[in-house]
Amino acid sequence: MTPPAGLDAIAAQVKRGGGGAPVHLWNPPFCGDLDIRIAADGTWYYMKSPIGRMPLVKLFSSVLKREDGRFFLVTPVEKIGITVDDAPFTAVEMRAEGEGRERRLAFRTQVDDWIEVRDEHPLRFEKETGTEGVKPYLHVRRDLWALVSRALFHDLASLGEVASHEGRDWFGVFIAGRFYPMVEATEIEGLT
Repeated sequence: MTPPAGLDAIAAQVKRGGGGAPVHLWNPPFCGDLDIRIAADGTWYYMKSPIGRMPLVKLFSSVLKREDGRFFLVTPVEKIGITVDDAPFTAVEMRAEGEGRERRLAFRTQVDDWIEVRDEHPLRFEKETGTEGVKPYLHVRRDLWALVSRALFHDLASLGEVASHEGRDWFGVFIAGRFYPMVEATEIEGLT
């Protein structure tokens, strides 16, 4: 599949897709857990074996829902629990247009959804447990997030700058006029 040429083409592709199944409107009874796991790298497993059929993974991802911190595959008549190691999606490709504070960014997930960073799809950065590292996430839809891959995080960080945020200096990135803080500037002084 040839990727879209630019962010406007990506936006048009998303609009044609219609936004997926209306899982947020479905509230079927819980039918138990299924041995499906989404690994931290975005790989889907069934009974400890990778699911190799991408159309099946895309279908499952389209009916994914999060409630009370748990993840479910949902249809209008049933809800089945699954395990997610970190985030259900992984951002595996990044496109940038423009420069400086008005730069636009979009990410492709492991299921080929293109998501442009904007108010409805913000970035967030969390401290990584057990390390001094930072993990970036992109909001995909209704409390479902994509972990930005390590390689893309390095690309994203290369676009960063120090700016004032809530009265303190932070290192972060401007996208479409909005500043997304990664870490306080004092935490990276030795690196800049």
